[in-house]
Amino acid sequence: MVRTTDEKSTTRPVDGVPMSLSRLNAALSYQGIRFFGRETDTSGGSLVLVDRSGDARKGNTVKPGVLSTSASDWQTGSMNSRKPAYHGYRFPPEIISHAVWLYYRFALSFRDVEDLLAQRGIVVSYETIRQWCEKFGSGYAARLKKRGDRLGDTWHLDEVFITIRGQRHYLWRAVDQDGDVIDILVQRRRNGRAAKRFFRKLLKGQGCGPRRLVTDKLGSYRVAHRTVMPSVVHDTTQYANNRAEVSHQPTRQRERQMRRFKSWVQAQRFLSVHGVIQNLFRIGRHLLHAANARLLRARAFGDWQEVTCV
Repeated sequence: MVRTTDEKSTTRPVDGVPMSLSRLNAALSYQGIRFFGRETDTSGGSLVLVDRSGDARKGNTVKPGVLSTSASDWQTGSMNSRKPAYHGYRFPPEIISHAVWLYYRFALSFRDVEDLLAQRGIVVSYETIRQWCEKFGSGYAARLKKRGDRLGDTWHLDEVFITIRGQRHYLWRAVDQDGDVIDILVQRRRNGRAAKRFFRKLLKGQGCGPRRLVTDKLGSYRVAHRTVMPSVVHDTTQYANNRAEVSHQPTRQRERQMRRFKSWVQAQRFLSVHGVIQNLFRIGRHLLHAANARLLRARAFGDWQEVTCV
């Protein structure tokens, strides 16, 4: 009997663990490794998940074995019912989505993610992880945006310069009153034309305008405000835009860790996905009781599993 236990797990009740996780643990059970916080053993042929009360739920019957490197092993059974985006990949969607989540959720390099997966018995190169992030990251972010709730009606806008190959670019960012990133845009200018382009991108993405617009005293914002959304209240009071100023800190942290962006295309692609994933898992732990924080965290993991189809 293959038995997995997790005494400290609070992300999801045992009855809510998806069968795809059971299949993954069964595939990795030969090496007795730990994956997703649950320990595996190799004493039998079926998978049982045990919660704190001792109740168990029997999973699929499997044959213990090492993680196969054959592409056909992951294309049988219920894998055929998955979305075609994963077709032809040697590793299952659980591992691919987990690698993408690690890279965008934490300040890790591709080699760091490679080491974390290797510690769990998953041998994959950092170049493969890079390709996974480029291919699936934008798709995950797009599905998160579609299924997510509408963001706040107060938009805080700000721009910050980033140096790419010795040339100065400007990162335009908009966040709501709760600090959630609405959208970003990397441009080489910060004049009125660039501001109007960013405003139109925000309106297209949100589908409607804000109730209140907060910016600094840059003249480009006034030009775009008069042209694109003249009926919206525009606030340029000192210190009113601190919310947008603080939102640049995670970007600076990742920029240092990545030793600067290599191109504006890379910056746009990475920051677009990074902002959406940070919105999902930024639950404001310091403002909540522990039980409520765990509930929101479990809900965030559930949303992530739905958009990644695992």
